[in-house]
Amino acid sequence: MDLLPTETSRNAAPALSGGPRHALNQTCHPRARRGWRIVFTVLLGACTLIAAQAGHAFGFEDVAKQARTLAGSRFKPQDPNLPKELQGLTYDRYRNIRFKPERAYWRGAKLPFELMFFHEGSYYDRPVKINELAPQGVREIRYSPDMFDFGPNKIDPKQLRNLGFAGFRVHYPVNTTKYKDEVLVFLGASYFRAVGRDQIYGLSARALALDTALNSGEEFPRFTEFWIQRPAAGAKDLTIYALLDSSRATGAYRFILRPGTDTVVDVKAQLFLRENVTKLGMAPLTSMFFFGENQASAVADYRPEVHDSDGLSIQSGTGEWIWRPLINPKRLQVSSFALTNPLGFGLMQRDRSFTSYEDLDDHYEKRPSAWVEPKGNWGRGRVELVQIPTPDETNDNIVAYWVPDAPPRPKQPYSFEYRLSWQKDNDKRPSLAWVSQSRRGHGYRGKPDDSLLFAVDFEGPALKKLAADAKVEGNVSLDANGKILELVTQRNEVTGGWRVMMRMRRLDTEKPVEMRAYLRSGSTTLSETWSYLLPPE
Repeated sequence: MDLLPTETSRNAAPALSGGPRHALNQTCHPRARRGWRIVFTVLLGACTLIAAQAGHAFGFEDVAKQARTLAGSRFKPQDPNLPKELQGLTYDRYRNIRFKPERAYWRGAKLPFELMFFHEGSYYDRPVKINELAPQGVREIRYSPDMFDFGPNKIDPKQLRNLGFAGFRVHYPVNTTKYKDEVLVFLGASYFRAVGRDQIYGLSARALALDTALNSGEEFPRFTEFWIQRPAAGAKDLTIYALLDSSRATGAYRFILRPGTDTVVDVKAQLFLRENVTKLGMAPLTSMFFFGENQASAVADYRPEVHDSDGLSIQSGTGEWIWRPLINPKRLQVSSFALTNPLGFGLMQRDRSFTSYEDLDDHYEKRPSAWVEPKGNWGRGRVELVQIPTPDETNDNIVAYWVPDAPPRPKQPYSFEYRLSWQKDNDKRPSLAWVSQSRRGHGYRGKPDDSLLFAVDFEGPALKKLAADAKVEGNVSLDANGKILELVTQRNEVTGGWRVMMRMRRLDTEKPVEMRAYLRSGSTTLSETWSYLLPPE
């Protein structure tokens, strides 16, 4: 990318002040003076133009202009540039390549934010250009192997001089003022993830999902260039711009990061499609569910649950709340929730008790929830949930995103904004009552049969305010492939909530069953809707 005029004016200013302007004060031939007047007039005009251009600060529209230009040209994939030493690195060997903390960007200036960078290697085989937006203009942050400690890897730094960064991470003090915590990471395709206070990394977000879970295959757009605004001395937020590119889509993104108890990222995007796509997934979230309270581990495991998220939460435009517990299916499952102007959706980790996981290394109880809150009206569309079988906890097998009914046309700008909150103690949930757990087991007591038993617990302020003799009932419905055999709603004296106990039978074991349940008292709805997909045997 060419330097902005602000960078040019900074370099040109000394020459203008010490060159022709000084020469005009000398005695010289009239023709020479006339020539200098011409030169001076030209240079004065150039100075005026530079001064006017210098007033233009780099911003979102500059990235959008690049995205529009890219969309009008043929996609040019970037070739991998890894030397043999960095190809095929295992996960552990790649992690042994660490950025030297003392080389953190902005550390010497003692700014509230710092940047550290990821080395290319393993799956990250293409460089990403990273720039700083400083008062003097745009300045590329250049890679050097001296910035990294390669650990036990036998790598010759001389073979790495033509490489670049794979991504970057942002540091800011959210847990203590004595240390800058890692709060945001951009690494791989268009993936990014963040954490707030007392959180550890779990699920990820992406800029865009194209044709997810289709037989044609998914396309993964990637960020090719970033521009990071240099923060002021007392800044509490950080602005990041990014350029997206792929075979069928380009885009401009702005991320405003506000770290805290709940770290918030405000996202602004403008997309341009090179050609039509079958499914456009906006604000996609990616997580992992291996097993949990509603689905026991297929093999013996000392841990009761293993997941980064335990459910999909949706707040519709009409105010209804829906909770869909996650599963690890035996085959691909895709669910859709049709909505108009949704108020929010997210992949949530509601179970915050250590005893639910008993994992001293991974601490799943500290994994953040991610809540998407649209800005403005998103119109008609659907929240789509994709659940993919996984044999272990190393694979992200859960994806959720918004699909508009009216996708953009090729070459036409498509803009949207949303707020993405990384939450833990302040998880977004309904104000009345919500599902606190979903348990599943055999329905029989004594002689075995083919029935199943579901125990769904609800908790919340609306239930605690009820009188001891209040009449509460569970409104439960199943699709045509399920039959309710027994239904009981009872108060949970331990939690102060209510439990719905449902014994049911699946009629065709080769087909799934859609189930719904919520609490009501007379005509008053007391809770969100539990929406469960029982997969085929």
